[in-house]
Amino acid sequence: MNVHHTDHNQRCRAGLYGLLIGDALGVPYEFHDAADLPPESAIEMEPPAGFRRAHRGVLPGTWSDDGAQALCLLESLIHRPQLDLADFAQRLLAWYEQGHMTPDGHVFDVGIQTSRAFDELRHGASPASAGPRGERDNGNGALMRCLPVVFVAASEDEAVRLAMHQGLVTHGHLRSQLCCALYTLVARRLLEGANAIDAIATAEAHLRRRFEGTPAAAEMQRVLDARREPPRGSGYVVDSLWSALHCLLDTRDVESCLRRAIALGNDTDTTAAIAGGLAGLLHGFRAIPPRWITALRGRDIVEALLDKLPRSA
Repeated sequence: MNVHHTDHNQRCRAGLYGLLIGDALGVPYEFHDAADLPPESAIEMEPPAGFRRAHRGVLPGTWSDDGAQALCLLESLIHRPQLDLADFAQRLLAWYEQGHMTPDGHVFDVGIQTSRAFDELRHGASPASAGPRGERDNGNGALMRCLPVVFVAASEDEAVRLAMHQGLVTHGHLRSQLCCALYTLVARRLLEGANAIDAIATAEAHLRRRFEGTPAAAEMQRVLDARREPPRGSGYVVDSLWSALHCLLDTRDVESCLRRAIALGNDTDTTAAIAGGLAGLLHGFRAIPPRWITALRGRDIVEALLDKLPRSA
């Protein structure tokens, strides 16, 4: 057995479960301000008694659009590792219209920008141009799902290309693409065994080298400068990225990282999904609380995809 390949796939498993568990853990707390949430120590799949949970008809342990879209991307990459946007778009539409890659066929959360992109797709737009591209079209819907590209990318350059390209289907603005690129560079370094501080520093340096002196330089600098902003947990892609990275840097285990992400309030499921993917890669599968793994619905879907993941990258 090739130990390197085994370790790679186990880290991928941890990253994917971290993303899905973060998403599911954050679902009942979504749309609440930080001040209205329970103490971090009380954040669980089932909120404390008396808490006014979001998505009240959704069973605890259910991932939302974040997890479903990430699974659609992974499924597409398993079949077409170089990323066929048409194939990926069809899988996203299958999720949106039929509940593909959900535990029970029920779609209960979708972003406004993503819905607009799907309308464009159904009216004949190409997947590469369906995503809205305006200044105000910088939600976190492409970032939240991009982790699986590091499972198949053979190099940093390929990881960046795949991360940016997959976002076009729903989020066409360059700022969103650059956030996906930076996140993916961090994830790749964690997958290789780096610590959080080094992974983020190396990723920032790579992004700077790649885009300085190009038309993307100003947007790149906007993304990098946001590191100095306090974490907010909002749905804005730059906030989401750095909120998740701050949670990773400020905690020492998966449980604390996910709870810290949710405690920021607002877009709790997405912040925790983004942070959870990285925390899983960093700390490993055994570091994920077993009670949260057991509580996650749809694990058969996840394991079926992981079984098809190539044994090398």
